[in-house]
Amino acid sequence: MNYNQYYPVDVVNGPGTRCTLFVAGCIHQCRGCYNQATQRLDSGDLFTQEAEDRIIADLNDTRIKRRGLSLSGGDPLHPANVPHVLNLVKRVREECPGKDIWVWTGYKLDELDEAQLEVIQFIDTLIDGKFVQCEADPSLKWRGSANQIIHTFDHF
Repeated sequence: MNYNQYYPVDVVNGPGTRCTLFVAGCIHQCRGCYNQATQRLDSGDLFTQEAEDRIIADLNDTRIKRRGLSLSGGDPLHPANVPHVLNLVKRVREECPGKDIWVWTGYKLDELDEAQLEVIQFIDTLIDGKFVQCEADPSLKWRGSANQIIHTFDHF
């Protein structure tokens, strides 16, 4: 998996102060996408063990009270990204108690395959649906367009 950007301190992509990772790779190619640089799977940098370890360390750093991890992109649920994202969210659950995990995807919840659904078992919030430029509304909280749905899960 590649990633285009990592923000160890982010207050835009989800509630509270968060760590945010923008992964590479998206098949949806939404018209008007604000993050087109993340659409190619080979864009950005390789997501290494060192990068994953840094996220875990940042989430556990007590100097900044972080609420959790946000995964966006590209698409964290792109089939090529799922194994790496699954490993990361499992580690966050095991090693970062009390941190929530938010994921943005262009897939709809009812379109997810078995591997993608496994990721869902470890997250708190999923924002699903393709970005639709004509439904874009800057007043929407946590979503780019009105068709996207915020799903919250009570797994924990």
